[in-house]
Amino acid sequence: MAAAAIILTLMGRNPICECGEIRLWVGEVHGPDNSQHLADWYVPSHIVHGFIFCGLGWWLLREKSVGLWFCLAVAIEAGWEILENSPMIIDRYREATAAFGYTGDSILNSLADIGWMALGFLIARRIGLWPTVAIAVVLELFTLWMIRDNLTLNVLMLVWPIDAVRVWQGGA
Repeated sequence: MAAAAIILTLMGRNPICECGEIRLWVGEVHGPDNSQHLADWYVPSHIVHGFIFCGLGWWLLREKSVGLWFCLAVAIEAGWEILENSPMIIDRYREATAAFGYTGDSILNSLADIGWMALGFLIARRIGLWPTVAIAVVLELFTLWMIRDNLTLNVLMLVWPIDAVRVWQGGA
């Protein structure tokens, strides 16, 4: 996480929100404070990342220690946070997803997102496969209902944008 913070700093990311505040929760998805504080509507997506990484660890690295799975998950999530805040991905979000006006994450938010993924990993490891799958489905459906976005749509729209989905996500 320290390496991610250093790299994000070198990339010119803001340490905290430009508003100068640190908030626990920001519920406005399309506002300037989204992805700038400790938690927002994308926390469930990061928790689901943790579920996925734990499952991949079990599937691909079963013979290795869970500590290794966890370290790899943190490293991959940190790598994603760095990539997500690159001009290429920020521009892709703006053009292809519901993230209208997205300018990238603050460093605080990126580190919190890594922490939310770690929490998801630890939850999945503790409760097992089927409860984890059930919680992932609930989180995906809940955020879809609340903000018209979730991890599934986020990946879909980054990889293969669908205009009708983008319009629907915009509230039309």
